[in-house]
This record gives sequence, structure tokens and C-alpha cells, in this order.
Amino acid sequence: MYQDGNVTERLRPGGLRFETEVRVRWSDLDAFGHVNNARTLTLLEEARVDWLFIAAADHGVNKLTDGMVVARVAVDYRRAIGFGPPVTVSMWVSALGSASVTIDYDLRADGRTAVLASTVLVPVDPATFRPRRLDPAERAYLKRFVENRV
Repeated sequence: MYQDGNVTERLRPGGLRFETEVRVRWSDLDAFGHVNNARTLTLLEEARVDWLFIAAADHGVNKLTDGMVVARVAVDYRRAIGFGPPVTVSMWVSALGSASVTIDYDLRADGRTAVLASTVLVPVDPATFRPRRLDPAERAYLKRFVENRV
């Protein structure tokens, strides 16, 4: 198990998941007192940065920070997220291609699922901004988090 501050890698039924906490800011709230739908994407992005930039670099995988773009995002809002304790975001890989990765998320507030989401990420060459293939180190790191459906 990897643990550093507020992030954890946990083996769960179905495979390894990366889990981190993200603070909800006052500015994330809308006029109704809950996190605005667009700000929910920011919470997911912050969690993804903890995983793919910080934890991956701690494992010697540094190219993911060179360039990664979101090609697709899907979000299912299950319940409102209010201001208070940090939310917990679990992430795993649901599809790993040669030049893309699909990350699934379970964002929990107060211990209950508030958001289920998915993003397709494409690594890009920082000089040309054209898509590139994942290198062997990136694939090996991400493969540890591929969901094993039973």
C-alpha cells in the first residue's frame, strides 16, 4: 500500500484504487449552498493531479505531467455536495489503450457517493501537442489500477 499524506492506494474488490481527499472551498458553492456542477469537475481534476502527477512521479513515472488532455468527460450527480469536510475521491482505470486511458471516479461526501464520473485522457507531446502513445513505465503504473471485473 502506498500512503503519503491524504492519498492512499488500496486494494479493493475488483483491483487497486487510488484514493485522495480534496477540500471543498467556499468559492465552489453556488447560490443554493452546494457545490456547483462545474466546480465538481475541478474537484475531480484536483484528485486526478494527486494521482497522475504527484503519486505517479513518486513511483518514477514523470512523463504524465508533460501533457495530458481530457478528451471526454461524463458525470452522474447522485446527491448534493455541501461545504464541510473534504470529499474522498477513489479512482481506477476502466480502459487502458495505447494512446488513451479512461479513469473512473467515485466521489464521496460524508461517506456516501455523491458523484460517479469518467474521463478519457489522451497523453500529448508537449512540443507538438499531438497525441502520443503511453510509454512502458506509464502503462505499467496505470495497469496496476485496471479494474478487474469479476
